Amino acid sequence: MATINIGSIKFKWKGTYAGATAYTVDDVVEYNGSSYICIQASTGNLPTDTAYWETMAEGGDVATTLTTQGDILYRDGSGLQRLGAGTSGDFLKTQGTGANPVWASAGGGLQSIQTFTSSGTYTKPSGINKIKVYITGGGGGGGSSNATANHSGGGGAGGGTAIELLDATSITTVTVTIGAGGTAGASGSSTGGNGGTSSFGSYCSATGGTGGHFGGNINSEISGGIGSNGDLNLKGNASQGGNDNNSFGNTAGHGGGSFWGGAGFGRYNNTAESGVLGGGGGGANTTSSYEQSGGAGGSGFCVVEEYK
Repeated sequence: MATINIGSIKFKWKGTYAGATAYTVDDVVEYNGSSYICIQASTGNLPTDTAYWETMAEGGDVATTLTTQGDILYRDGSGLQRLGAGTSGDFLKTQGTGANPVWASAGGGLQSIQTFTSSGTYTKPSGINKIKVYITGGGGGGGSSNATANHSGGGGAGGGTAIELLDATSITTVTVTIGAGGTAGASGSSTGGNGGTSSFGSYCSATGGTGGHFGGNINSEISGGIGSNGDLNLKGNASQGGNDNNSFGNTAGHGGGSFWGGAGFGRYNNTAESGVLGGGGGGANTTSSYEQSGGAGGSGFCVVEEYK
């Protein structure tokens, strides 16, 4: 009966390849991170020599490629490569087929905000790629009372607002114009002034609200301003009208709010409250022949949100 050596029908692991060792068929060695099986007895022939060896499992020299804590292993066109740890907060970004991965700065989040309550120049910070602009017109001024007791003035209407998201890659500076709030209706039967128009360069703008009428002259429309050229164009709130009733005392008309609110309230027998952030000023009323002034409209407003 034939004798079978069980040890001869399995692979024989020989560890790391050594040039001085004589290898026989089915010997398996490790060389540069890969494993090779001997197909022809050999001494001194590298495992990469296909006349004597075949690749059993291809790998890489991970131990020598990765050298520092935080390293990442990847393969380029020729073999395994090391990508060193990136800057804190960076993320690993693929560049698609045929390109190597890279570290990149996290983007898309809100980075900073600039606000304008008066005209000026917007300057984009370094690294900002998109901006979201809110531009609001000035609020209308509130109307005054008149010499006839209990004739109350109407409030001024709110300024409109435009909201626009802009690609800021080509933006460096932009002129910001803030519309003035409408003047208060002065004592002496005076209508409040209209709010001024605000604009963010030529990108978007918003008109101001209409001023409120004085007591005894309240039959005309008082309308809010409106945004234009924005992704959203919002109208300011209409104000509360006054009245011509001289038989009893009452509070005068309240101003209309802008996108930010800010309306002034009407007052009885006192100067009315002024608006803020594009809100309309309140109207005034009095119980005697002594007239009261309306409230001034709030100046326009601009907010610029900055994103990477």
